[in-house]
Amino acid sequence: MTDRVQGFPAFPAREGRGPFARTWWGRAWLRAMEDTALDLRQLRRGRRYAVAGLVGPITVSPGRIAATVDDTDGGPFRTSVHLAELSTADWDRLLGRAADRAGNLAALLDRHLPPELADDVPLLPGIGDLDPECDCPGFELPCRHAAALSFQVSWLLDADPFVLLLARGRTEREVLDELGHRTTRPSEGILAADAYARVVPPVPDLADFTPVPR
Repeated sequence: MTDRVQGFPAFPAREGRGPFARTWWGRAWLRAMEDTALDLRQLRRGRRYAVAGLVGPITVSPGRIAATVDDTDGGPFRTSVHLAELSTADWDRLLGRAADRAGNLAALLDRHLPPELADDVPLLPGIGDLDPECDCPGFELPCRHAAALSFQVSWLLDADPFVLLLARGRTEREVLDELGHRTTRPSEGILAADAYARVVPPVPDLADFTPVPR
C-alpha cells in the first residue's frame, strides 16, 4: 500500500440493530447511495451482508473504493464504488476555508469534518455521484454487494473524514502539507504533516453491535 492507496481490515460480524452512520458526513454518504437505488431489496440484503461481516478488507484510493464481498449464493465478488475527484478549484476553496479558521484545522485533526468545508464544494456525494461496479451476475445498481460495501464505508467515514478526502483525490499528508503552506509553519524545517501528525484511532465498534462468533 502507498499513501494514495489505503487499506482497512475487514469488519467483524456484528449483531443487533442500530444506525450505520453517526456523523453528518457518514449519513450524507449513505443518502447518496440509498437515494440512487431502485431496488430496496438489494439495499436490505446489502445491509445484512455488512452486519454479517461478509465484506473483505476495504481499499480506498482517489476516485475508487473497493473490496471483495462474500455471498450466500456464491462469490466472493469484486465490487467497487467510484466517485469523481475534486477539481483543483474545488480543492483550493476547501483548503482555503480550512486554513482561514484555526478551528477548522483543529477539527480535522480531531477527525471531525466542519460543515463549512463542504459549502459550494462537491465534497459529499449526491444522487447519482456514486458509481457502483461488481462482477456478480446481478444487474441492479447498486447490487447487494456494492450496497454492503457502501454501508461499511460509512463506518470508515465516521471514524476518519480523511478517508473521504482521499477518495476525492488527496491524501491526509497532501492536505496537511498544503494547509501548512497556507498558514504559519509550526517550526522551521518540519513538514506540516509531521507537525500535525496524530495517531489515527482504530475504527470504533458501534455501540449497538457486539461481535458474534463466525
